[in-house]
Amino acid sequence: MMRKILFEGLVRSPLTEAPPESADAALAELAKKVDRAAHRRLGRSLSIREVDAGSCNGCELEIHALNNAFYDLERFGFRFVASPRHADVLLVTGPVTKNMREALQRTHNATPDPKWVVAVGDCAVDGGLFAGSYAVAGGVSDVVPVDLHIRGCPPSPIQLLAGLLALLEPSATA
Repeated sequence: MMRKILFEGLVRSPLTEAPPESADAALAELAKKVDRAAHRRLGRSLSIREVDAGSCNGCELEIHALNNAFYDLERFGFRFVASPRHADVLLVTGPVTKNMREALQRTHNATPDPKWVVAVGDCAVDGGLFAGSYAVAGGVSDVVPVDLHIRGCPPSPIQLLAGLLALLEPSATA
């Protein structure tokens, strides 16, 4: 049985998606703009804490793509941090469930000023598909103050990066 599976694996091509079209120059320029804006506003690179407040994980997959080999935002100085005490930006995904309401408030309170809160995805804006559910407290802005909404179901990594630029440079468009 194992031999059959091994031979089939050697004969068949892997089931993967094609890589995104190469917009490497546009991505690099957008990331450099965000990095310059972060240094102007903060004097250093941007530290990001992602908070899942009850999402379906679609937005998290796109946020995590920012760290993959294609986007590799750490090369521009961005970093995701494990503690809200080290964060400048809270990227919050999903509708805020009643079970996550207090955790989100505590995370927001633990993040030092200046801080920004970004509601990522349609569900984070107003509850999206889950609005009105008995388990949902509402959108992120119903629980903590939000500085920027990035719409999409889910938003792409490029939209996320453009949103961060809009956050740092209010004259830029997301």
